[in-house]
Amino acid sequence: MSNTKALPLLHPAEEAVAPCCPPLTERPFSAEEAEAAARMFKALGDPVRLRLFSAVASHEGGEACVCDISDVGVSQPTVSHHLKKLKEAGLLTSERRGTWVYYRVEPSVLAAMGKLLTGSPAAPATPDVPVAAQAARPAPAAS
Repeated sequence: MSNTKALPLLHPAEEAVAPCCPPLTERPFSAEEAEAAARMFKALGDPVRLRLFSAVASHEGGEACVCDISDVGVSQPTVSHHLKKLKEAGLLTSERRGTWVYYRVEPSVLAAMGKLLTGSPAAPATPDVPVAAQAARPAPAAS
């Protein structure tokens, strides 16, 4: 007879993180959707936070110990502050294991961010010319 038992999940995967918003090209955001998206973008708007987020997201196994990602050119208390801001924005989750904290980017967060930014683009004004190239063209001269 075994003395082991399965522990319940505190955060089941189906409840992980819901997408904050529809794709940008689908329709205008509501005030609540804009707040949620702005919170994510604001958190990622700092270069140190973006480096930390990238370090966690790209780390082998999908999670990173704070001890492995804290070499971003700022002090440890500043790293902790930035990681806290990323958690508050819903971009990271964490788990304490002994004296170390391990951070994860939930796959649903990356999926939601991708969906937000990669919705079907509006048709460009000039066929077969990328929108960015159209923006760089000078306006036609008036005759």
